[in-house]
Amino acid sequence: MWAVALAAGMWGTSALMRDPLAQVLPAPTIVFYEHAVIVVLLLPWLVPAVRALAAAGPAVIAAVVVIGGGSSALATTLFTLAFTVGDPITPQVLQKLQPVFAIVLAVVLLGERLTPRFALYALPAAAGAWLLAFADPLAVGVRDAQGAALAVGAALLWAAGTVLGRLAGARLAFMHVTALRFAAGLPVALVIALSSGASLAVGAGQVPLLVLLALIPGLLALTLYYWGLRRTAASRATLAELAFPLVSAIVGAGLLGAELAWSQWAGGAVVLTAVTAMALSRSRTRPSGVRVPEDSPAAPAAR
Repeated sequence: MWAVALAAGMWGTSALMRDPLAQVLPAPTIVFYEHAVIVVLLLPWLVPAVRALAAAGPAVIAAVVVIGGGSSALATTLFTLAFTVGDPITPQVLQKLQPVFAIVLAVVLLGERLTPRFALYALPAAAGAWLLAFADPLAVGVRDAQGAALAVGAALLWAAGTVLGRLAGARLAFMHVTALRFAAGLPVALVIALSSGASLAVGAGQVPLLVLLALIPGLLALTLYYWGLRRTAASRATLAELAFPLVSAIVGAGLLGAELAWSQWAGGAVVLTAVTAMALSRSRTRPSGVRVPEDSPAAPAAR
């Protein structure tokens, strides 16, 4: 449980690197170098992973392509863009909507059953997300709506990665899925950067932040999270993951000078309470559909 909490806390430090980088570099450039650094570090696992993928069948290959291109490259680009049009707290707490989207997608793609109680959690979570996203929830500006849409879009893509990760994880080892995820995401990140006209040039001052962003809330946190998740009950892991929004709020308000209205703090609390209650309820219910191996990436896809 301590490992899950520590990993979640590392995700919460993302804004320390991502927010200042987003002020001076295009979001696609940041995401491209995030993927490039991680791919270089995962090169020893890449060749065996490609061999395993080739033997896994077309469905798994398609899942890995979508995870890498959509849930990794595109989702992280949207998440980074959200920092350029809003505060550094809201995008990270809105990401906690991911389990809501993941449950809906699991029903659609994996045939899991949706219990009637789902609405008891989803509706308050949606209402809390609205309060959190907008300082004045009754007078929503275009810029506010844009930032919220980017963050929610990232959460939706990460949720798709969670569901498809269950499919891929049933046939591939965790390290293989991880290596393939970033390897598939790297060319997509490059295409996004080039097609958007973003320059790949970075200054010497940005290199340390880019490396730290890829290592700490990226590869190190993800590896520690899965190591801990294999040894932690789902209900306890859910509680440990609350370190993510807690650290995000401390970093945003204490170190980056973010200011939220009281209604946004209340909305954030509603989101966290609803999603945590939903996860705890589901952890006591045996899921149907595709079996999830202990080492499969059926968890937050990337930060």
